Amino acid sequence: MAIVRWDPFRELEEMSDRLNRMIARPSTGTPAGQGKEVMTVADWTPTVDISETESEYAIKAELPEVKKEDVKVTVEDAVLTIQGERKQEKEDKGKKYHRIERSYGRFVRSFTLPDSVDESKVRAEYADGILHLHLPKSEKAKPKQIDVKIS
Repeated sequence: MAIVRWDPFRELEEMSDRLNRMIARPSTGTPAGQGKEVMTVADWTPTVDISETESEYAIKAELPEVKKEDVKVTVEDAVLTIQGERKQEKEDKGKKYHRIERSYGRFVRSFTLPDSVDESKVRAEYADGILHLHLPKSEKAKPKQIDVKIS
């Protein structure tokens, strides 16, 4: 994975696109419900750290209060996708909320993998609300040291 230079305007554009998707109304399509377009919007997005060593790329995603059963990781056509859902607590009788700031609902994060990743050896571990993904580099991508003999 290449390091990408931070571009504040790109972030503003992405925020604008997300806002527009949230506000936009799905089209009703043709009569009798044919061709209905369904709007799917992620309610929240887990944060990730992406790092690299000589042997692998690593992704660490924060998924607090998400059960292992509610997380799905797939690799298809050089795209790694993390998806799942954080469910909101059932409202208790007699409990009155004054503020709810945490986000709940479905999430999806996708990452394009570099050619150097061996997709068949990708593995995932999940503990304490942190998803660890290990993306090993293929043998051809690993740097090799060549001894130079001086004569």
